[in-house]
Amino acid sequence: MDIVIDSLLKKFQDDHGLTALPEDEAFEAFAGYCVLSSYYESDFDPDAFRMGGGNDLGIDAVGILVNGMLLHDAAEVRFATEQARQLDVRIIVVQAKTSSKFEAKVISDLADNLSHVVAREDLPYPASADVENLREALGAIYANIAKFSGGRPRLHVHYATTGTQVADLLRRKAASAVRLLMKSGLFDEAEVLCVTRDDLRDLYKRATQAVPATFEMPKKISLSRMPGVEESLLGLLSAQELVQKVLTDPTGHIRKALFHENVRDFQGYNGVNAQIRDTIRDAHGRRRFAVLNNGITIVTRNLRVVGDEVHIRDFQVVNGCQTCHVLFDERDRLSDDIQVSVRVVHSETEDVIAGIIAATNRQTAVSEEDLSTREDFHKQLEDWFAAQEPDRRLYYERRSKQYAARQDVEKTRVVNRSQLTRAYAAMFLGEPSAVGHYRDLTTRRRDDLFQAGQLPDAYYAAAAAYYRLEWLLRTRRVRSALRPVRYHLMAALRWQILGVDRLASAPKKAADQCRRLTDVVWDSGAAERAVLKLIPLITEIIEKEEAAGVPLGEMVRNRRFADAVRTAVTRA
Repeated sequence: MDIVIDSLLKKFQDDHGLTALPEDEAFEAFAGYCVLSSYYESDFDPDAFRMGGGNDLGIDAVGILVNGMLLHDAAEVRFATEQARQLDVRIIVVQAKTSSKFEAKVISDLADNLSHVVAREDLPYPASADVENLREALGAIYANIAKFSGGRPRLHVHYATTGTQVADLLRRKAASAVRLLMKSGLFDEAEVLCVTRDDLRDLYKRATQAVPATFEMPKKISLSRMPGVEESLLGLLSAQELVQKVLTDPTGHIRKALFHENVRDFQGYNGVNAQIRDTIRDAHGRRRFAVLNNGITIVTRNLRVVGDEVHIRDFQVVNGCQTCHVLFDERDRLSDDIQVSVRVVHSETEDVIAGIIAATNRQTAVSEEDLSTREDFHKQLEDWFAAQEPDRRLYYERRSKQYAARQDVEKTRVVNRSQLTRAYAAMFLGEPSAVGHYRDLTTRRRDDLFQAGQLPDAYYAAAAAYYRLEWLLRTRRVRSALRPVRYHLMAALRWQILGVDRLASAPKKAADQCRRLTDVVWDSGAAERAVLKLIPLITEIIEKEEAAGVPLGEMVRNRRFADAVRTAVTRA
């Protein structure tokens, strides 16, 4: 294998806890990670998108983008497609070989296999459970074909090796493969691409760095340096330029990760947001947009200005979430006469950044309680996680790719906000069946999540349990088929160790309970034994539900399943 790719592969394995994988399987995960990251900029577990073994029909990794969300499990795809009002879907397939050359036959065979996988007819040859999961996911997508605003899904097939040359024969084979796949009539677009050694290097570099953006901002002034602020700009930016160069991800969706530092997510078309939309649609109002709208504030940890060009990296939109979403929704109506007031602040000091977030949001209708939660509690959790002993240390990622450039941080020990929310809700709010309905969960249990005065111990215990379950799945100590029930396993582990009662109201006693839980979790042998003891109980419940015709992906979202697990654990 190429020496540079070999080095990157080893680094990738170390970062993602995949050192136990043989080289060919590790390369599959690596190539899948590189390719999928070019479509999806937020963090994800690369091993979860790798196919499991034999009879995979040449498919080594697959991801399905549904309205900008990267999914793999058929149940998640079904839920996402059923809940959506409109659909935009991309299917990304990866085949990866460590060979130093490309083979035309591989492209032909993969295209032939895919033509059977996407067809409704039974497969003419044996296929793995992962392939069947893909077919089920495709079935869920096409069952909702009426929701496609632009037609049909798009298919992207990537064949990756460590080779450096793509011969003309390969390009002709790829074109022939595209024609075969398009014959199905199932796709608006299909492409078959060869990913070379140099492509892999570039894709991995992009995947492991914070997201950059470059835009032209000719109307601006630079403010003098201030304590904790390296540089700041005030100016007007074309709404088109903002949407195209800053807000839109590689798949054409809005970059949701940019708004993690905002106090509130997009609120839909309430009175204020409807007015913003009306201003954009009004022939005269659109030209006054810069004075009718408060604008946006961007905080960046890397800023470079070259003439009219502004280069930013590792940035967040800390104020203006509502404006950005409305502009994005109205992107087809935008023109150069719509200007947005923009403030760009370059700072690497967390306290200064927190102060900017607080100050800009106090100018809107946001309560002090919301601001306190945003400024203090998440930072407290970040510090709490990082302060643990090295062998028990986790990293709470408050913003997307916060630790991407940190060479000293094992990426499997990074827990992001959605993962922590789900883990805490499953273990301490009794909601393992609700974690798949993330937005509903965070809205309904808003007052129970990330509140000032709550014990950081409980959030840390939930994060530790999440880490351990992912480790057990990643190392195949728990079979990967049980991944959909991992949050139920986490809840069951908590009930097994602490009982079903709520945490004690006395902080010291509650902290002691969390410590009992984390002591088991951080003892890998004890944690494995505890989880393996739970699996027969959960397997029996799964078998009963399946006998009644309930698929695994649906049962884990059912309160009845969670109650059955709880009853089984307490009786054991």
